[in-house]
Amino acid sequence: MKVLVIGANGQVGHQVVEKLKDKGHQPVAMVRKEEQQGQFEDKGIDTVLGDLEKDFSHAFDGVDSVVFAAGSGGDTETDMTVIIDQEGAIEAVDNAKKAGVKHFVMLSSMGADDPKHADQIKAYMYAKHRADEYLKASGLDYTILRPGMLTNDAGTGKVKLFEGGTEVAEVPREDVANVLVHIVETDKAENRTFYVHEGDTPVEDTI
Repeated sequence: MKVLVIGANGQVGHQVVEKLKDKGHQPVAMVRKEEQQGQFEDKGIDTVLGDLEKDFSHAFDGVDSVVFAAGSGGDTETDMTVIIDQEGAIEAVDNAKKAGVKHFVMLSSMGADDPKHADQIKAYMYAKHRADEYLKASGLDYTILRPGMLTNDAGTGKVKLFEGGTEVAEVPREDVANVLVHIVETDKAENRTFYVHEGDTPVEDTI
């Protein structure tokens, strides 16, 4: 499959791109700056320049699936959070729909289901919530993944994947990437929202 990865320069997005390549797919790493292209092109991975603050509809040509892994982070000023995590994601959904993309995978956040009761980073949670709800109503086949607290620990290849719930737990970024790739590869995850924590179930057995 040809898979556009938006936010490919991020910690999770970068791993998604490499794992898709390793599994024989054709990832396209969307990055904002020319100097970010070399790290992918040196490994034979296609890239496309795209800025979420501008028109990036050209990035969707011939794409089968999209993974939206871009994020401003919880420490970003509110205006940039809205621009990237909300409006950037919404525009990506619109572009995917116009391009006839078959499956849109959204990397969201734990707590995005109920931003009003978030203790911290409310603007970030509201942005993620609005983007998720927009995707749900878009008519696209979608999967939303809401990970727990992200760590830089090495992935184990095993997770706890579930639908619904409010428990708090950690999960390595590498395993989030593993689950995103698994979601892209399976056709059983459309129109569902999953939460992922560290756990004991092999990723390939989760869906």
